[in-house]
Amino acid sequence: MIKVGLTGGIASGKSTVSDWLKARRYPLIDADRVAREVVAPGEPVLKQIADEFGRDMLLPDGGLNRKALGKQIFHDKDKRERLNGMLHPLIRERMMERVKRLGQAGAPVVFLDIPLLFEGPLACWVDRTLLVYVTKDIQLRRLMARNHLSREEAMARIGTQIPLDRKKKLADAVIDNSGSLRETENQLKELLKRWNLL
Repeated sequence: MIKVGLTGGIASGKSTVSDWLKARRYPLIDADRVAREVVAPGEPVLKQIADEFGRDMLLPDGGLNRKALGKQIFHDKDKRERLNGMLHPLIRERMMERVKRLGQAGAPVVFLDIPLLFEGPLACWVDRTLLVYVTKDIQLRRLMARNHLSREEAMARIGTQIPLDRKKKLADAVIDNSGSLRETENQLKELLKRWNLL
């Protein structure tokens, strides 16, 4: 089974590529979805987060107050690293369980949608890496519009990740998502053909 790491940057359009793959029945494990599962109400790590970052990190229903947590971690590298230290091992464990199950079921390929593929020690998990790329200006504009952020807030969030221009040099293949949806799809089809996955 070929394991392909799909990554990008915040607001680069990785979800567009991810959705296209899922719509065509490619097995895909989404790290963000797994990350939401591990902090669902009742999960043990929520108590750790509340103990570490404050009781206001929990909503009345027992779920995670993402907005309050985001305000703390996006501007504080130390806090962000402490949070990652709690969550990343749990996320990795669940993802690897799913990869194993797909392998046992005979899947020829699995895409691992991992936003922070190059930031964490995760690139060694995969056989190939695929980056969804946009220019920094487009990334900034899309993030400000999508999340209703000021330029400063958007820059702070982009600054928590390796710049896309640097990731471009690390990736095995790049899809440029700066143009139309059709252009992105055509690049993806060409790549899948090249990799004998279409």
